[in-house]
Amino acid sequence: MTNITDTQLQPGQPAIHRRRWGISLIWIVPIVAAAIGISMLVHAWLSEGPEITILFRTATGLEAGKTPVKYKDVTVGAVTAITLSEDGSHVKVKVALMQSAKSLTSKDSRFWVVRPRIGASGISGVDTLLSGAYIGVDKGQAEETASEFTGLEMPPPVVGDMPGKSFILKSEDLGSLDIGSPVYYRRIQVGRVASYQLGETGQDIKLQIFIDAPYDRYVTTDTRFWNASGVDVSLGADGLKLKTQSVATIVAGGVAFASPMGSQASPADKDTEFTLTADQDTAMAPPDGQAQYIQLKFDQSLRGLSVGAPVQFSGVDLGRVVSINLDYDPVKHRFPTVVGVLVYPERMGRVLDKLPKLEGDNDRQAALFMHSMVKQGLRAQARLGNILTGQLYIAMDFVPNAPKVELDVNARPISMPTVNGSFDRMQEQIANIVTKIEKMPLDSIAKHLDASLVNLDKTLTQVNTHVLPETTQTLQQTRQTMQDAGQTMQQARQTLSGVDNVLADDAPLSQNLGQTLQEVQRASRSLRELTDLLGRHPESLLRGRPADPALVSKPVAPSPQEESKP
Repeated sequence: MTNITDTQLQPGQPAIHRRRWGISLIWIVPIVAAAIGISMLVHAWLSEGPEITILFRTATGLEAGKTPVKYKDVTVGAVTAITLSEDGSHVKVKVALMQSAKSLTSKDSRFWVVRPRIGASGISGVDTLLSGAYIGVDKGQAEETASEFTGLEMPPPVVGDMPGKSFILKSEDLGSLDIGSPVYYRRIQVGRVASYQLGETGQDIKLQIFIDAPYDRYVTTDTRFWNASGVDVSLGADGLKLKTQSVATIVAGGVAFASPMGSQASPADKDTEFTLTADQDTAMAPPDGQAQYIQLKFDQSLRGLSVGAPVQFSGVDLGRVVSINLDYDPVKHRFPTVVGVLVYPERMGRVLDKLPKLEGDNDRQAALFMHSMVKQGLRAQARLGNILTGQLYIAMDFVPNAPKVELDVNARPISMPTVNGSFDRMQEQIANIVTKIEKMPLDSIAKHLDASLVNLDKTLTQVNTHVLPETTQTLQQTRQTMQDAGQTMQQARQTLSGVDNVLADDAPLSQNLGQTLQEVQRASRSLRELTDLLGRHPESLLRGRPADPALVSKPVAPSPQEESKP
């Protein structure tokens, strides 16, 4: 027991724990935090992209530290600061882009503010009502980069990676078209107007339109474009026509295109130039070819004639009026109207092949041909095209018995002789008639006519009171006489009928007359026998008839004519 106690009570060699130098566990957390911070700094430094400056007119909807920059709806940067420019005309928006968005700094990249907008092309940026405005980016294609850009005030209608083609349209004026105006093909919107600018000469407008794929294949080399803006109303012989594409084109304008029927042309290349015409009829008309300018001088008023009015030859539209100006004639002290027209000879079609081939340039050939036609009576007239509106048009036609005019083939521009229109000539004729009527002594005629009417009234009164009753009485007497004559004729007819009855073969008078004639015949025969007897024997008057029968002559046989008689 003691050993055990001693053993337990003996102090042992104390364990000496020497302090080791190392990092305490308490430093692990800060070290890890520092490592994370450093890694974040490194990651931020490595992910930091370029910083650019965008110039906008206003900073509406933009806020430093909040407004993002999006490309294809992916955040690629943020607005870090907004300051005014030195002159205060615009704002400078500093944008920090991500490293992955470094390619968006191409020199031709475009930036704009996406915010809610209501325009003719529709409503855009509705999602920004809740999320707030942001800066949109259209990546450029240039290899050169830039650090300062001018922001667009409106979103571009076409971004760089949209499938489709761009084309150029040339027009005399812009009309109601604007950026974003729709482009229609068979009344389906297939594109839009991307931009427009004035031509280099200032005489035309160049519009860039973008046609979405796959509709861009319908734009061929012979495609025709026309302005589909507004409402096209025409009143012709076939009635009232109303043409329009959609309500949007009426408000904001638009462009439509089509190819000629049966076209086999190939698709047009990108940025091919076309002509934008005013309407569909003009666009789809056959090619006009080279125009010929002709000057017309009228001595009459041309109220109702306007620029653009048609020029017709034998009912075919050959051109249009391009100018109307007044001139002064110091000899006649008149102000004639000079009208300039453009004529397109190719609209005559196959007739051109039958026309004589003349020498010289186009103006010379046109002057020589017109000279020969003027000799045949070709003249220009301003005729009434619409009786309701009073619109005039120019007609080139052959006028019978037109005064002879010598056309100067060397004069430029070519001047065609004119004659007054049929309506004007009718007005002149009416004016002449009115003048002649005014010269007539209407007062004297009226007085004589009044006197004549008074006399005529008296005559008619006399006729009614005297002549007409007598005439009526005479007519009645004549009618009575005619009735009596009719009765007389009836009696005569009856008398003649009685005579016919008396003279009929079976009438008693005829029978009695036949018997009488027979008796007369017998008596004459007896008398002839007696005379014969007395001729042969006159003594027989004293002695009587001889007894000897031989002495008595035989009675004479009656002749055949006598026997035939009754």
